[in-house]
Amino acid sequence: MGDRPLIYGGLCLFVALVTFPVWKGVAAQSSTKGPEVKAVVDKKQCVAPRAYMREAHMELLVAWRDGKVRRQERHYTARDGTVYNVSLTGTCLTQCHGSKEKFCDSCHEYAGVSAPNCWGCHTSPPAEPAKMAAAAAGEMR
Repeated sequence: MGDRPLIYGGLCLFVALVTFPVWKGVAAQSSTKGPEVKAVVDKKQCVAPRAYMREAHMELLVAWRDGKVRRQERHYTARDGTVYNVSLTGTCLTQCHGSKEKFCDSCHEYAGVSAPNCWGCHTSPPAEPAKMAAAAAGEMR
């Protein structure tokens, strides 16, 4: 009978410690909702299902890179039969997601992962196509 207050006190302390992160989040008025990922254009389907792209987009991009650079595979056929140009800037960012800062960087920052070195070779949109064409023409001369 004399242990009852200690047991109840211990249980209350345990519950308080276990639920502390929840109460801290409520007090800070923070949200665990991630960045809103949506296509800029009204496309019904991405090159792969959304769940796959959330978890393993990096595998697809590495496969695209290896195929294009090492085996000259310039096109990708999706599960639904749609053929896409294999291009990070030309397909992913220009046709679907728009901005590296609003799309790639916001998700990588939220997830706490370092961004890959894609931009060592690629220019990130919105680099105007006219400027890119002029730069390419200048290099060819």
